[in-house]
Order: sequence, then C-alpha cells, then structure tokens
Amino acid sequence: MRVIAVTGGIGSGKSVVCRVLSAMGYDVYDCDSEARRIMDSDEGMKRRIADEITPEALDRDGNLDRKAIAGVVFADASRLAALNAIVHGAVRDDIAHRLRQAADAGIALYFIETAILYESGLDRMVGEVWEVTAPEEVRISRAMLRDGAGYESIKARVDAQTSAKGSHPCVHVIVNDGREAVLPQIHTLL
Repeated sequence: MRVIAVTGGIGSGKSVVCRVLSAMGYDVYDCDSEARRIMDSDEGMKRRIADEITPEALDRDGNLDRKAIAGVVFADASRLAALNAIVHGAVRDDIAHRLRQAADAGIALYFIETAILYESGLDRMVGEVWEVTAPEEVRISRAMLRDGAGYESIKARVDAQTSAKGSHPCVHVIVNDGREAVLPQIHTLL
C-alpha cells in the first residue's frame, strides 16, 4: 500500500489538498480531528492525562478540560513532552489499525494529514511526504482569516512550526501560493 503524509505549516493549504483527495474518493486520516476523538472517547487516555499531566485535566463530568491542560503543558516543557507522547502514541496505534483495515480491503493508496509529521513519529510510517507550501505572509493571512486571530499570534505559531523540521527520503512539494493551480500538481503526484 502506498501511504502518503500530507503536511505543511499553518495556513499552507494541506487541508485544501486533503479535501480534494477526499472528493476524489481517497481515504484521508486527519490527525488533528482523530486525536481529539481519541482523547475525548478513550477513558484510559483521559486517566493517563489526569495522572501524568495534571489532575485538573478532567472536569466534574469526566471530560477533558483543554484549557486547564494547556495552562499546564505550555508552562512546563516536560509535561508537554509527556502529553505529546501519550497522544502521538495513541494516534500512531490508530493509524496502524486503519492501515491494516485498508490493506485488508485492498486499498492501494492512503493519506495521512498532519502538521507535525516529524515530532509525532509519523514520518516513519509513510513512504512519501507531500509537503504543501506557500509564502509565509500568505500563510499568516490565511490563518488570520480562518482563526480570527491576530498577526502576532499566528506569526508565533508559524515560528514554532518552523523550528521543528525533519527529513524524509521521499518528499514532493505542492505549491499553494494562490497563483499556481493545485489540482494539476495533485494529479501529477498521483
């Protein structure tokens, strides 16, 4: 099976590429939404987060309190690393399960959308990487419109992502600068 990660920084357009792939009938695993689903539904994970990160991670109803978690992990790098290890491990396990199902179903091409390919260890699970790129100012402008956030907030996120790079032996670039058509690039890579 050909397993491809679609990655790129905030505002690059990786979700646009993945929506096109989904519309074309391909399976796309969205790491962000699946991580939220797992975190919200897995009682064992919730308990680990409360035990290993902060007891305030769970509200009175047993639901994750993301603001409380963020307040702790963004003030303590070791707790952030611990949270990432918990969540990334669960996501990798879920992807491995989905890939087995896809292989059993005879699916030949599977996509994984992720903003944190190397930090999560997903780079070791894929045979190819499609990196979606756009100029920084275009990315910031898109993210500001999408998130309703200010320039400095988005710029800080861009800078944080820029510092986390890795390498993969098979990387293809999709330019999503608003001038070059994306669909022909996708067709070429397929």
